[in-house]
Amino acid sequence: MPQNLFGSIEKLKGVGAARGEKYRKLGITSPFELIYHIPRAYLDFGSYVPIAQAVINDHNFLKLTVLQKMRPTRIRGGLVICKALATDGTDDILIVIYNNVYSFNAIKENETYYMYGKVTGTFLRKEISAPSYIKAEENVAIQPVYHLTQGLSVNMIRTNMRQALDIMRSEPFETLSEAVRSEYGLCPLMYALENIHFPETPEAAEIARERLAFDELLKLQLGMSLIKSRSREKTAFRMDSSIGIEGFTSLLPFELTDDQRKAVDEIIADLCRSVPMNRLLQGDVGSGKTAVAAAACWFAAKNGIQSALMAPTEILAAQHFNTLSTLLEPSGIRVCLLTGSMTAKKKAELHSAIAGGEYDVIVGTHAMIQKDVEYAHLGLVITDEQHRFGVAQRAALAEKGDSPHRLVMSATPIPRTLAFIIYGDLDISVISHLPKGRKPIKTYAVTSKMRPRVFNFVREHLKNGLQAYVVCPMIEDSDSDLLAVKSYAKKAAEGDLKGCTTALLHGRMKTAEKEKIMKKFRDGEIQVLICTTVVEVGVDVPNAAVMVIENAERFGLSQLHQLRGRIGRGSAESSCILITDNTSEDCITRMKIISSSTDGFEISREDLRLRGPGDFFGSAQHGLPPLKIADIACNMELMNMAQECARKLLEADPELKAPENRALRMDTMRLFSREITV
Repeated sequence: MPQNLFGSIEKLKGVGAARGEKYRKLGITSPFELIYHIPRAYLDFGSYVPIAQAVINDHNFLKLTVLQKMRPTRIRGGLVICKALATDGTDDILIVIYNNVYSFNAIKENETYYMYGKVTGTFLRKEISAPSYIKAEENVAIQPVYHLTQGLSVNMIRTNMRQALDIMRSEPFETLSEAVRSEYGLCPLMYALENIHFPETPEAAEIARERLAFDELLKLQLGMSLIKSRSREKTAFRMDSSIGIEGFTSLLPFELTDDQRKAVDEIIADLCRSVPMNRLLQGDVGSGKTAVAAAACWFAAKNGIQSALMAPTEILAAQHFNTLSTLLEPSGIRVCLLTGSMTAKKKAELHSAIAGGEYDVIVGTHAMIQKDVEYAHLGLVITDEQHRFGVAQRAALAEKGDSPHRLVMSATPIPRTLAFIIYGDLDISVISHLPKGRKPIKTYAVTSKMRPRVFNFVREHLKNGLQAYVVCPMIEDSDSDLLAVKSYAKKAAEGDLKGCTTALLHGRMKTAEKEKIMKKFRDGEIQVLICTTVVEVGVDVPNAAVMVIENAERFGLSQLHQLRGRIGRGSAESSCILITDNTSEDCITRMKIISSSTDGFEISREDLRLRGPGDFFGSAQHGLPPLKIADIACNMELMNMAQECARKLLEADPELKAPENRALRMDTMRLFSREITV
């Protein structure tokens, strides 16, 4: 390993303990980590203009010679103002620097500089405030701009960056063999790092960015694959493949779709292997994931093995319990529900029965992972809406068994290649098509001026015996213009929905109260449920055919699609109406997308593009290293290349221990230091 490159950041000239501590605030502890502190932008000082052409009240690039520096003046509050007169050979301008004597002292009279800053003043008397600058004699006119922390300037980082790159030149470090670089048309790592920081041309910066983005995606996939291979321990629950699934399909009042059948076959094949299943079942809202999970539970029960299905809310857990009970109990499979709101006596009885093996399938919430819950022979663990659970919670349920099989379900549909990035340690099954008979939901975006007509539309549906949801973003009234569900429900019951049976539902209500209201809504006793996003996940009322979403601009595309998925589950034609007065370009774009498509995968792609991967995935929860360069919403071709490269490398060298792969393995391990052991 290159000693200086991976040594302490204090090895760099001018970096003592104090500056080293500031670098650590940015997560930088070594020259190598500094080199991977990628610029957030660039200043192209080569594109300077004459002072006469500088745009007032805008940022401009200028080439200036300093004529005279004036004595700094101190004003109230301890603020120091530094000024210097400069010229471009034709016109003069005043340089003004606030409270940064260090930067001012670095400027010398009779020296020429490229400067970038905001120009103010008048046509005859101009000033440039707090400019970034470099000496005109410097060879590289394109200069990087970095994320900073207090006490670290851009010039400090640039100086230290040049030193770090010098160290790397003297201690060469390359993660990809010449053969791999040639196959995928990539530049050497040294060239990439030099030109990502100090590019000679914009084209050189782009070549560098492509190599570094490829590296990120490759290391991400290699790390995930190494985690997956490491986790392939033996399971105590290898199941019998001679038990056919036909006994389950004969119980169903409907026929499985081709996608559902394929997912069931993939899961059953996994359950019959000697290593634990680790599979993601991904499907759009209403695609029938629960039926697939029921098949897995049925197969496990027929093998004498317990299953546990954990849901994020009691409403969803109760719904899964009802569905699984209906499907499985006719074949003698015993299903129970375990939630936190149960009485201590009821919980104790259930704990004893579960530990004694009296139940084959246990459905519940976080209550299933409490210390006092023991299982007789837990061999299949299913987590629904898994993104709502932390890593530790998911692991806690699996630890209740002896290396059990794991199935996680998600209704956030993302393209398969993107799913590999976020769920790279899982095999993936996808349900792309909705069950037969489902009619597409019609979606309309309107302004609040249309609200009376919207509720006339709702009332017409209610007269025909159908039901509706109205969703508001807030629970209580606030200083904002957002509608709150409590006051909205009261006004609606006295106005737009007068004479209709309405009820209020939100997340702060007691579980028993929420359950009571949802049961009444399911049973048709309530016509309109006025609620918050508490209904976003899993609520299944086939008779509900209309959804009105107020302040629709407050919700992301995927969340709007999830909410919309609560309707369209019966035979009636369903409509979703989005009400917003927001006229921003972003809001109009999102409303057009959600109104024109019911394809969750397409909507998810657009959501990813608009929001970015950080917001979309919540990567911190998944424990993945952050992407600094690669944009997985846009770099699809590059990601496919990296995926192919990872597969080829691991086929030829499964542990990346060949000499030409050692640097790549080391760098991958550095990123996944908490997950991969040597």
